[in-house]
Amino acid sequence: MTNKCSFMILVALSLLTASCSSKKEHAKWVKYENNPVLGGGDLGTVFDVSLLKEEGVYRMYNSWRPKKSLALSVSADGKQWSQPQVILSPNSETDWENDINRPGIVKKDGVYHLWYTGQARDSSRIGYATSTDGINFVRQSAEPVLKPELLWEKVAVMCPHVSWDAEEGVFKMWYSGGEQYEPNAIGYATSRDGLHWEKYAGNPVFAADPAREWEQHKVTACQIIKRKNDYLMFYIGFHNEHLAQIGMAKSSNGINNWTRYESNPIISPTPGGWDASACYKPFVIQEKDRWLLWYNGRNESLEQIGLAIFDDKDLDF
Repeated sequence: MTNKCSFMILVALSLLTASCSSKKEHAKWVKYENNPVLGGGDLGTVFDVSLLKEEGVYRMYNSWRPKKSLALSVSADGKQWSQPQVILSPNSETDWENDINRPGIVKKDGVYHLWYTGQARDSSRIGYATSTDGINFVRQSAEPVLKPELLWEKVAVMCPHVSWDAEEGVFKMWYSGGEQYEPNAIGYATSRDGLHWEKYAGNPVFAADPAREWEQHKVTACQIIKRKNDYLMFYIGFHNEHLAQIGMAKSSNGINNWTRYESNPIISPTPGGWDASACYKPFVIQEKDRWLLWYNGRNESLEQIGLAIFDDKDLDF
């Protein structure tokens, strides 16, 4: 009896050790040790980015606050970035884009499609420009392609994330709407040509969950990745107007019935760090054996771009 009990205890301990070992070995999002990777110094605040990877080169379209413009930086490894090059500046000929920021970029059939936020008169709208080289962009309309019209959108629509769905033959946009300083929730719209958009009748499609303290105030500025069986969302959750963190959710159709990741938030401020005040606007690229996530971190009033790495191909979500 004693030998049998001892054997059972050893088996139980072995299983427990294996389980703990497995949990320890499971990858987590780890911030790059040399963060931030872009911003600060002479550049000032660089924030809210959208990326492409082409032929092994990362192209980061970013918001350059001192220039009130959109800029492009490039990198061979996602860590060392070139100085920003302005690709689109404010337009004095219109009354809605005195300050432009928060880009969303798609490359389709050799053309770069850029949606961006134009801000003026305490309101935000979304504009559209295209380019054949990804640097020299031409506006496709003097008017915004999306503007606040609905009650939940209040005075601002911004932070467009757009993807091209080849099966359906449409551009799909997830955008943020609400207040000007920080929008409140996420809406959805579709377009055949990138210029004329139809908003989803059930907007907003993703809103804050008051039962989850870390995102009880607002959710905004998402990126959506279409996977084989669902849509994966990375988004900002606000505990209050100033404390922001990053989380994940998923949905079978990218529109409704979202399931939050139970271990949210996945990226939080580091006390005393360059991102001590808030972590905003994630953009993720999935690679063969890892995930790279760029985000803007804030310390007091300065925002810079940092990188976090998930060193496994399986997010377990």
